[in-house]
Amino acid sequence: MRSTFMGLETNKRGLYAQQTGLYTTGNNISNANSLGYTRTRVNMQATQGLTSSPGLLGTGVEASSIQRIRDSFVDNQFRQESNTLGYWESRSNAISQIEDIIGEPSEFGLQKSLSEFWSSLQTLATSPSSSGARAIVIQRGQDVAESFNHLHSSLTEAQTNLGKEISFSTDNVNFLLEEVARLNGQISGMESGGYLPNELYDQRDLLLDELSTYLPIETKFEKTGGGTSAIAQGTVTVSLKMNDGVRVELVKGKEFGEVEVNPTNQLIQGISIKAVGDTDSTNHVLSEFLDSGKLKSLINSYGYGTGDGNGLYPDMINNLNKMAEALANEFNRVHGEGIDLDGNDGEAFFVITTAGNLSVNQDLIDDPRKLAASGSADEIANADNAKALLAIQTSPLDDLNKSTIQDFFSGIIGKLGVNGQQAQRMAFNTASLQGAAANRRDSISAVSLDEEMTDMIRFQQAYNASARMITVIDETLDKIINGMGLSGR
Repeated sequence: MRSTFMGLETNKRGLYAQQTGLYTTGNNISNANSLGYTRTRVNMQATQGLTSSPGLLGTGVEASSIQRIRDSFVDNQFRQESNTLGYWESRSNAISQIEDIIGEPSEFGLQKSLSEFWSSLQTLATSPSSSGARAIVIQRGQDVAESFNHLHSSLTEAQTNLGKEISFSTDNVNFLLEEVARLNGQISGMESGGYLPNELYDQRDLLLDELSTYLPIETKFEKTGGGTSAIAQGTVTVSLKMNDGVRVELVKGKEFGEVEVNPTNQLIQGISIKAVGDTDSTNHVLSEFLDSGKLKSLINSYGYGTGDGNGLYPDMINNLNKMAEALANEFNRVHGEGIDLDGNDGEAFFVITTAGNLSVNQDLIDDPRKLAASGSADEIANADNAKALLAIQTSPLDDLNKSTIQDFFSGIIGKLGVNGQQAQRMAFNTASLQGAAANRRDSISAVSLDEEMTDMIRFQQAYNASARMITVIDETLDKIINGMGLSGR
């Protein structure tokens, strides 16, 4: 049997439901510029009706839930592109830093020092007895040595800084994993009480977005169980995708693992991964590890394993060291075959104490007469050996794979330029793809003020209509209660 005040109760529910819609719209508008905020909507449903003589009579409406508008497929696309972008942006930055250090072509780089060195030898070949020409050759030799040493120390320092960035990135990855696990615990607790913790969902998604720039991850959501809402997201399991197809769980519920990378001795030998539930870490070499991501790019730039081709910085440092050693060895060999102004055999012109530490023999700096320009002990003032020293400029050297010093250095610079162009191009293209994915996600999840204003008017009008219905029913009841049954008075 229907209640006399049923209409009031029905429209009171309408007031509450439309009021919830207005409050939700206001919250969306307030967070229009909040990073990571996902717009929400009120899911309204009719309340259970009452059986009456004409049929089932409606009893109003209720706000059953406040749900985020999110598409997990678009989220996955965005994170995949973010992972690729993280790799190419990091690689482009590393190559740009090497290019800044090498500084070619320029008026102050290694190539200019070598050019002036060969030019001074040409002058010596025309005036082998000139003390000024000899002093200039020695000075230009010192310039070449200092150029090699400067490049080596600058590259080594930049590589060391890159190692610090790897350590920071690894710490940040582990922090993100821990935070995701912590949020899983909070979300699970709130969902068990029948709530939808939308703000916690947003915080967790932001963490996953940032984590995806470092590592290629996969996410899988598992229902909390118990009395949770049907649209509750549940806890997330984060897995690391390995090169061999294996998936390593790094977050599962409130448990989390860790990733450890220790840059040592300018090379990374392996990566330690502790999966969820493991008591010990498993070591992986890079080839078994990652396909993409910022962490992979940083490791590739820093260097890994042993031998050639093990990283941007080690390769560049090794090539410059090889070039310095080849120049020093060949120049010393030819110089040793010459005769100085005192009729003595030529001493070593260059001295290499350690890799990246090249210098001119101090004896020659102290006494330029020891520069062996002559090719004969019988004619110490001729320039045959000076010409032979100059010929090294165009001589293919075995230690440089049958390349001349100029060609070998040009090859280094050319390869660096090609790699830099590729990294910039891929970073630009991937940024465009990530931007497209971000736009698709924003079209679904971001707050549109125009749409919210429309909803605000819609909920406002519905609220006003319910309030008007309450007024009408109040007037009707007033007539029945106060205006009827007066004839007996």
